[in-house]
Amino acid sequence: MAKVALITGVTGQDGSYLSEFLLEKGYDVHGIIRRSSVDFRERIAHLEGKPHFHLHYADLGDSMSIVKVVDKVKPNEIYNLAAQSHVQVSFDSPEFTADVDATGVLRVLEAVRACHLEKTCRVYQASTSELYGKVEEVPQNENTPFHPYSPYAVAKLYGFWIVKEYREAYNMFCCSGILFNHESERRGETFVTRKITLAAARISQGLQDCLYLGNMDSLRDWGYAKDYVECMWLILQNDRPEDFVIATGVQHSVREFTQLAFKHAGIELKFEGKGIDEKGIVVKGPEKLIGKTVVAVSEDFYRPTDVVNLWGDPTKAKARLGWNPAKTSFEQLVKLMVEHDIAKVAAEGAAAKVRTNLAEYLEKGIVK
Repeated sequence: MAKVALITGVTGQDGSYLSEFLLEKGYDVHGIIRRSSVDFRERIAHLEGKPHFHLHYADLGDSMSIVKVVDKVKPNEIYNLAAQSHVQVSFDSPEFTADVDATGVLRVLEAVRACHLEKTCRVYQASTSELYGKVEEVPQNENTPFHPYSPYAVAKLYGFWIVKEYREAYNMFCCSGILFNHESERRGETFVTRKITLAAARISQGLQDCLYLGNMDSLRDWGYAKDYVECMWLILQNDRPEDFVIATGVQHSVREFTQLAFKHAGIELKFEGKGIDEKGIVVKGPEKLIGKTVVAVSEDFYRPTDVVNLWGDPTKAKARLGWNPAKTSFEQLVKLMVEHDIAKVAAEGAAAKVRTNLAEYLEKGIVK
């Protein structure tokens, strides 16, 4: 009989990759989506209609809806990936962030207990490297002290500790994966990496003049989301419930990411100046761009408190789970994202040109 998995946040980057991964493993996959005025299902559209993929309406802000779905599905594994996951947005909407990212985790755990599935259902909680925040040591591992440095990180810290509490208080198999930054061509366009790769594609095609960024010195441990969902699964296949850092163990700056992204788009950059005055100037690429500033720093993208040095140590995951974080290198990841966005921007440009031409033809009465 096939295992049954329930995924919250199934329409997100990680949820879509995890769904594909579990379906390939022979699971029955059930995903939770929210009822909203705008329904974003692009990442899972290719899975809808498949016999072992099912969707249910519920919301982490509504405990009764979670209980109903858990009771109906009776999953063997729950992957809680749903969250308000944007750090900057958490400063603007701290109460909403706390309700979903903190109390939402509690609602999932309580749903398992309410449905009497404590002994049969394993729970994975998507935690975050932002817990380390104002870092106290590098690199960060499972024993590094937490120092959350944003409303998002504080909410996620509650989620981490409530999972640990339910594991010890009720002997539940529930674990947290402390995920460091993981990107892909499915990353949301408001996140800095995708913002960079889309800008590189648009600037190379003459559709954007300049990319504005915040702190270029921020250091991150970037991995490929498609590789990271395998580690989520491995955590729930472990002999005992434990928390794990999910990271590559390699660190890069926002500047390095930007430079490499533009290089894959056919543009070589030279950076001049420091801090708010830093600029990325084209030294090689399309002739019309030579000497132009295409990357600049804006104070608008600085956060009230900023995390600047995240670097994960995946030693435990490699040793205990046999997970390989080096499947996709940093260079390969950036190339994948840029190539995807170059194709995306080209297709959007072609479609826009068709619409413009059609509008002109209609105006002139050439077509009716």
